[in-house]
Amino acid sequence: MAYMLLDAEAVAREVAKLDGWGLGADGVSISKSFKFASFVEAFGFMAEVALVAEKLDHHPDWSNSYSRVDVTLTTHAKKQLTDRDFRLASAMDEAAARRS
Repeated sequence: MAYMLLDAEAVAREVAKLDGWGLGADGVSISKSFKFASFVEAFGFMAEVALVAEKLDHHPDWSNSYSRVDVTLTTHAKKQLTDRDFRLASAMDEAAARRS
């Protein structure tokens, strides 16, 4: 699966479509913190997203502290944001919405 590279204007448009995601100061990553009702909900979210990430062959940088999951997405192979970052961000938002 090829990467679709995004210029700065496309990145700005895609970030604007997402809820709660922010463009990193580096300009090549997006980040969001997800808060859940419990550790089990947070871990369930991570397990669901892990399966999506495998299908996309695109894996998040993330950490979990009890009921919070902090995520940063970038395409390391291209050293910039690509369509896969935004596809995974959307999938994460959908998975989180199912838990709220």
